[in-house]
Amino acid sequence: MESKRTQAQRTAATRTALVRAARTLFEERGFAGVGTDEIARAAGVTRGALYHQFEGKLELFAAVFEQVEAEISDRIGAEVSAVEADDMAKALHVGVDAWLAASAEPAVQRLVLIEAPAALGWVRWREIGRRYGVGLVEGAVEGAIAAGVMAAQPVAPIAHLLVGALEEAALYAARAEDPRRATDEVRDALHHLVDALLVRD
Repeated sequence: MESKRTQAQRTAATRTALVRAARTLFEERGFAGVGTDEIARAAGVTRGALYHQFEGKLELFAAVFEQVEAEISDRIGAEVSAVEADDMAKALHVGVDAWLAASAEPAVQRLVLIEAPAALGWVRWREIGRRYGVGLVEGAVEGAIAAGVMAAQPVAPIAHLLVGALEEAALYAARAEDPRRATDEVRDALHHLVDALLVRD
């Protein structure tokens, strides 16, 4: 049993090292600019060990992308959770700002908004991203409905609508000639969208 645990620990350590090394390299030079030999060297493992853990560079990139998406979801979730439980309207606005702040970071922009759709293809990029984003937004919408600040309605359609708006807003800002101004513009638009979904007194 001890030998099995030790092997499992070694496998986990190898995987962690590969994802960490690949993430740094992909952030610096993008998916196409990095080879598997370089990733393996940076991780301190053999190329064979890389292919033992992942089918290839694409699957390793997918693991990096999932890691980043999970971190972003955790960050946004923490900021939203810090809002008073009885102020769900504010929580929705805080979630918008937290997403825009994260997506404005150069490393996130490159990995999530530029490299991921190009490397993974639009369908898989959306599938992975929404696995994290939709669940987070669904929780916020459910909370808003329960608090009475949003009308009772099916949660999934609203969550998908909001996730789509958030993703497109981030893409628009990332590709704009003046990203800071574009971010301010989409922030205002997203806040207006959220306000339009809230129950008016």
